[in-house]
Amino acid sequence: MSRDLAVDLGTANAVVRSPGKGVLVREPALVAVDERTGEVLGFGEGARGVLGDDGRQAAAMWPLRRGAVTDYYVTDRLFRALLKRAGGSRLVKPRVMVSIPSVLTPVERRALEEAAYGAGARSVLLISSPLAAALGGGLAIDEPHGLCVMDVGGGVTECVVLALGGLVSSRMVKMGGFDMDEAIQRMLRRDHEMAIGERAAEELKIAIGSAMPLAEDVKAEVRGRDLATGAPKTAIVSAEEIRAALDEPVQAIIVALRETLAETPPELAHDVLERGITLCGGGALLEGLAQRITEETSIPVRLTEEPLDTVSLGIERAFGSLASLVRAGMVEQV
Repeated sequence: MSRDLAVDLGTANAVVRSPGKGVLVREPALVAVDERTGEVLGFGEGARGVLGDDGRQAAAMWPLRRGAVTDYYVTDRLFRALLKRAGGSRLVKPRVMVSIPSVLTPVERRALEEAAYGAGARSVLLISSPLAAALGGGLAIDEPHGLCVMDVGGGVTECVVLALGGLVSSRMVKMGGFDMDEAIQRMLRRDHEMAIGERAAEELKIAIGSAMPLAEDVKAEVRGRDLATGAPKTAIVSAEEIRAALDEPVQAIIVALRETLAETPPELAHDVLERGITLCGGGALLEGLAQRITEETSIPVRLTEEPLDTVSLGIERAFGSLASLVRAGMVEQV
């Protein structure tokens, strides 16, 4: 009556998988909370619907921000909702493996453990997000070669070099997809004197955003609010404007990679030069990002087949060799 669940609770999205069954739940890691009572009104896409209801005094909360737990109660509620949606109950208590950012404090780790147990987990296992990303990217983590993984998430980017399943060097920069959206919002406020929401900025990034100049400078229409009058406003924005706005967060990500490689022993750094960098995460889908990294570092970059699901896929695969991963200290039982 029990089963295994792989949980990737990221800054922007939450994914739950089951070995052999694939993705069971995929939702934005968003929770709508009543501003007066603190009651959780909805999560994921359901939370977006609540937030769009003008008759409700609801606030948007992201349980994980910048790789840290922002609210323990909301995290607990989200975990309960995810496991219930995945089929967990008082009768069916799953074994849950959760990916954790490498920068979580012991208190934050404990909060995630308690949230998983509180949601009905039979037992809880922890795996670092970079290691899960390496497994999801198809890398042989137990070999003595240097492996470089970059996970560009919603709120943070982690750059790591692994060897023999252990962490050799790493850098985490508080920069990701949300920062790209905010950079677009700032540009529009500055250059077009208009305000747009996070979702509109994300849609603009997806439509014409890039890290490298495009072959053709395409344009897109964006609707927002005039800063001077408060009235609705429409502007035409070019791909070049968006690229310039995104340059700061993109450059910060590349600097984190360079610092990681600078701390890597020469023989392992040479492995990375030969084998390349494995790139994953939602932010990795930015047009031209892999090419930009290669251009600035002279290291080949491989984008995983499923950048959004690389970490959750790696957690799922970890169940297949769980005993050896636990013995090697790569997965922790709590």
